[in-house]
Amino acid sequence: MAWNNEENARQRARREERIRKEEEEQKKQKVQAAENKAKKMEAFLKEKEREVLQLQEEAKSFITPENLDARIEECLDNPRNYNFAIDKEGRIVQRTVLS
Repeated sequence: MAWNNEENARQRARREERIRKEEEEQKKQKVQAAENKAKKMEAFLKEKEREVLQLQEEAKSFITPENLDARIEECLDNPRNYNFAIDKEGRIVQRTVLS
């Protein structure tokens, strides 16, 4: 009976040690997952911030009611001819005269 009690105590100690290690491992995994999530969120926020800055930069060239007259004058002063063709070698062929 004494041997059985000793064996039970030894097995209990092993089981408690295993459970303690598993809990520590779970805590480490939770911390790692939280760190990964924080890094992903930070990268996401940086990407969105970059996109916002890019859109703000692009918005400077938008045509608005305030700059409509100036943009019309600019287009009239610098006409462009979009009537052209591209041959099989990729060269632009223009046959129309800009009037």
